[in-house]
Amino acid sequence: MAGPAAIARRVLAETLERPATLGDGRLVCIDGLAGAGKTSVARELARLAPEAVVIGTDEMLEGWRGLPGLGSSVEALLRPLAEGRPGRWRRWDWLADGWAEEREVAPGPLLVLEGVGSAAASYDELVTYLVWVEADRDVRLARGLARDGEQMRRHWLTWLDDEAALHEREDSRGRADLIVRTS
Repeated sequence: MAGPAAIARRVLAETLERPATLGDGRLVCIDGLAGAGKTSVARELARLAPEAVVIGTDEMLEGWRGLPGLGSSVEALLRPLAEGRPGRWRRWDWLADGWAEEREVAPGPLLVLEGVGSAAASYDELVTYLVWVEADRDVRLARGLARDGEQMRRHWLTWLDDEAALHEREDSRGRADLIVRTS
């Protein structure tokens, strides 16, 4: 498997070869499984394309059980952008366990959405390039617990089941332009 920098170079090159799908801009969705390495690829894309707006969709979830509502939140951001108008989204404050401020995104050349469920089928026509990142469940759980702490195990186990149900319904992997396996 290539590292995040090589993957990001490929994604950016192939994305820029494609026509705009989000108004005059392009949309890259880095979807896949929690703890697989999506954020690492997104960070490299941000480094390569400083004009890009990168949003971690974890901040658009209504907490640990927010996956079912994510698609409609993302779509509400994207539809105005597709029409050349600013899009808006509300940030979830994980520490306060509640909704925080609303954020605005101006139309631009490149928007990168990174996170589990970021590439819902309902707005597939707006996605320029879809990356799917995966790893074995035990590896992902270990990574998540290393980051969040053992006290979050119950949340992580529920999350892994919720994301499996979401991905079965959305078939993001089946629609992906690139599949990356990190373990």
